[in-house]
Amino acid sequence: MTLQFYVGVDNDAQGGLTHLGRIVRDAWVFGILPETETCAGWDSARMQNLYEQVYAAWEPYAHLPSRLPENLREKHVHLYAQAIKTARNMGWDAELDKDE
Repeated sequence: MTLQFYVGVDNDAQGGLTHLGRIVRDAWVFGILPETETCAGWDSARMQNLYEQVYAAWEPYAHLPSRLPENLREKHVHLYAQAIKTARNMGWDAELDKDE
């Protein structure tokens, strides 16, 4: 079995707006990770553990950004606005393809 390692949110496809990139950003929102941690080189077990922590952090808010307290909502908006801007500059389009 070949271990797979995450490239890190800064090197991720679509400006880091992939499933794993969103997990990292959400970990930043909730203070699970410092914003300096990109998770580059993390193996799948470590990313799964992070996913579980982020999932648990979202539960009190029904996994909806609109239900976050003001300070977390502002942080979420800021982090995702930056990511969307970067992704669009890289050619990302939010529209789903017919196969998605």
